[in-house]
Amino acid sequence: MPVRRLPRSGMPRRVATLSVHTSPLDQPGAGDAGGMNVYIVEVSRRLAARGIEVEVFTRATSSDLPPVVEMSPGVTVRHVSAGPFEGLGKDELPAQLCAFTAAVLREEAQHEPGYYDVVHSHYWLSGQVGWLARDRWSVPLIHTAHTLAKVKNEALADGDRPEPRSRVIGEQQVVDEADRLIANTDEEARQLVRHYGADPARTLVVPPGVDLDRFAPGDRAAARRAVGVPDDDVVLLFVGRIQPLKAPDVLLSAAARLLADDPMLRDRLRVHVVGAPSGSGLEAPRQLEQLAADLGIVDLVRFFPPQPPERLAEHYRAADVTVVPSHNESFGLVALEAQACGTPVVAAAVGGLPTAVRDGVSGVLVAGHDPRDYARSVREVLARRELLSAGARRHAARFSWDRTVDSLVAGYVSAAEEMAATPPRPARERLLGPLRALPGVQVAR
Repeated sequence: MPVRRLPRSGMPRRVATLSVHTSPLDQPGAGDAGGMNVYIVEVSRRLAARGIEVEVFTRATSSDLPPVVEMSPGVTVRHVSAGPFEGLGKDELPAQLCAFTAAVLREEAQHEPGYYDVVHSHYWLSGQVGWLARDRWSVPLIHTAHTLAKVKNEALADGDRPEPRSRVIGEQQVVDEADRLIANTDEEARQLVRHYGADPARTLVVPPGVDLDRFAPGDRAAARRAVGVPDDDVVLLFVGRIQPLKAPDVLLSAAARLLADDPMLRDRLRVHVVGAPSGSGLEAPRQLEQLAADLGIVDLVRFFPPQPPERLAEHYRAADVTVVPSHNESFGLVALEAQACGTPVVAAAVGGLPTAVRDGVSGVLVAGHDPRDYARSVREVLARRELLSAGARRHAARFSWDRTVDSLVAGYVSAAEEMAATPPRPARERLLGPLRALPGVQVAR
C-alpha cells in the first residue's frame, strides 16, 4: 500500500501530463489535433513559467520522433512507444493502454519516490493511464475530458458514428477515480454530474483562455493582402477539423442561401475553410469540395491547410465573420481566438459556445443547424459588424491562459491536501469501485 505523503505548502514541483492520442507538438486542425493540443501547450508553458516542471507523455506516431523533446523551457515531451507507429486509429488505442502505462510507470521508477506531484490527464484514454499512475504514485489525478461520449451521442451529425460503449464505460471509470474533474464551462460541469454522476465538490469549472498577445486586432488591410483577398470582399471563415461534428457543410449551405437571397453579393462573397479532414471526415476527404460544387459556389470557396498561430491570426483579422456551426463543442477556442482578433462570430448554441460567445454582444448564437438561420445571422452580424467587433474584443479579454493556470494550480494544491488528509481505500475497493457504477454489473462484497 503506497504511503501518502504529507501535503506540501505552495505549488507542486512537477506535473505528469498525459495526452495519449495526440501530441502537443502536432499542428491543430488536422488528424486528432485540435483545441486540446492548444490547451496543453498553453497551460504547460505557463506552468513552467511559474517554476512548475511539466513532462508530457504522448504516443509516438513515427519512428523518426526523438524519445524526448524540449517543447519550451521547463516543458518536456516524451514520445512513448505503444503499438504501431502509424496507421493506428484512435478507436484502436485502448488495446495499447497497457504498453503506454508501463512506459509511464517505468519513467517514474527511474527517479526517487515522489518525483511527480500531480497527474493531469487529457481525454478519457489518458484518464485510464492516469488512474493507475495515481494509485501507484499516491498523487492526485486531475482529469480534463475535453469531450464526453454521452454528450456527443446526443447530438450526432448526419453521417457521423456514435461513440462506442467501451468509451462510455472508460469515461465512467475515470470520473469515479479522479480527484478533480476540470470542466470548461458550467454546462460541462452539469453534464458530468447528470450523465456520469460526478461529485460536484470535485468538479471544478476552469474556462480555457486565449493568447491575447498573439490573437489581437491588427491591420485588417494587411491581413487581407496576406491571405489574398480584396479589401471589399465579404469573407466568411471556418477554422477547424473537417468532419461532420464541426459542420462546415452548414456554412457552405448558408453561403449558398445568402447568394439566393442576394445574387449581387456573388462578386464579393468568399468562404475560407482552414483545416483538414479528420475523424469520420477521412472517409470522404473531398466531400466538402463536392458540396461546394453541388451548391454552385465552388468558385467562391478556398481551402487552406491548418495554419500556425501567427498565420491563423491573419485569417481571423481578414474575415468579416467567423462561423462555428459545430454539433458539439466543450468550449470553442476558435470562437474565442476570432473574437480576440476583433472578428465577430456566428456559432451554434451548443456546449461551451454560449460561454465562448456572448450572444448579441460579440456575435450571434444560433439554435439548431438550419443553413437559413445561419444565413440570417451572418447578415445580422454584417449589418452590425463594427459594434460587434468592439464587443468581441471586450468579451475575449475576459479570458486568459494565466487565469486558467491560476485555477488549475489551486485545484492541484487542494487535491493534494485532500489526498494527504484522507485514509487510502483498500486495494479491493479501488479496483472494484468503478465497476459498481455500471448498469447491470453486480460485484460481490
